[in-house]
Amino acid sequence: MFMQEMVISIMNQFGYFGVFFLIALENIFPPIPSEVILLFGGFMTTSTKLSVVGVIIAATLGSLLGAIVLYFVGKILNKERLKKIVSGKIGKVLRLKASDIEKADHWFDTKGNKTVFFCRFIPIVRSLISIPAGMSEMPMPKFLVYTIAGSLIWNSVLTIIGAKVGDNWESILGIFDNFSHIVLIVLIVLFVLIVGIFYYKRLHKKKNKV
Repeated sequence: MFMQEMVISIMNQFGYFGVFFLIALENIFPPIPSEVILLFGGFMTTSTKLSVVGVIIAATLGSLLGAIVLYFVGKILNKERLKKIVSGKIGKVLRLKASDIEKADHWFDTKGNKTVFFCRFIPIVRSLISIPAGMSEMPMPKFLVYTIAGSLIWNSVLTIIGAKVGDNWESILGIFDNFSHIVLIVLIVLFVLIVGIFYYKRLHKKKNKV
């Protein structure tokens, strides 16, 4: 509740810049809810001088800035550094090898474009996906194009919904909150399954060698 009140206060005071700043921050720190920013931003277009197009542009520029910051974080935590990390004690504990990093990097090289685009619609993941994009050194022009395309769609949908429902924007927020919780649970389950399958295959290969 405090977070929501803070977001609303900043947007009331700073308008388009508030939208830009909060969305950029939301991309770097996922716990800040973009749903509140965009739905309330849409509502503000019905009672202030803000326009739907202006809010969408400000939000998309904010999304782009936040994504670029995390992209360069990924570049700093590059593939070679990850290989060194997994070659040490951490790798032994997690049972990871340098070759696993290569496989993950190869997968992102082939599927990265679609992943960056579609992940912009998934809570939390839409922010964090920029890090592996930077790690795999996805070409910046491609990263920008898919980030802008995905973010523009997400920002447009929520802003327009906020403008359409007006005063009832908070009731719509509950629907998106439920959606976010369901998606998060599904992602956790998928992650556990993927990790389980990975280790099962690793153990199965070891048994076959023996």
